[in-house]
Amino acid sequence: MRVNLRAETRAVMNKTGLKQLRLSGLIPAIVFGAGEDNMMIQLSASEFGKWARNGKGGILELCLDNQEPILVLLESVQRDPVTREYIHVDFLRIHINEVVRTRVNLDYIGTAKGAKAGGVVQIQSTFIEIESFPDHIPAAIPIDISELEIGDSLHVGELKLPGGVVPISSANELLVSVVTPKVQTEQPEAI
Repeated sequence: MRVNLRAETRAVMNKTGLKQLRLSGLIPAIVFGAGEDNMMIQLSASEFGKWARNGKGGILELCLDNQEPILVLLESVQRDPVTREYIHVDFLRIHINEVVRTRVNLDYIGTAKGAKAGGVVQIQSTFIEIESFPDHIPAAIPIDISELEIGDSLHVGELKLPGGVVPISSANELLVSVVTPKVQTEQPEAI
């Protein structure tokens, strides 16, 4: 099921105009790619935030000004470093019958056996890059880490990906490992 987000086209704005736009509850965004002209849009910060908090990826349908919906993938998000409010969003326009490259979030599930034995789980990456037809792109890739012992690690090449999804990330890219915790030696008391 695709998510629909309402959006409106917008004109080029200066810094003050963009600030006013954000204060009115809208986020400036851009739609690019698929050999078409870039399109500046604005969308509801609360609607986008609700979708983003869900943590789901995949295809979005942008419903613009009584036009046919535009199929897009979320490419990048800029957030204010202090308030964490959305500042700008980039969407990649796609065609359903063309292969696309994108990032997919990794969803680490379970507690590693090594962590229960005192080890520390170190997550090296929260996403991988893939290539797929848009309808085959998963919202996230679940990774069960419950069997990892101290000293074990998991690499991109070991993932079980859904059909039609090809990893672009290197097969030997480290995703997660369970390591022995560093033991701190006692410091002598100051005299």
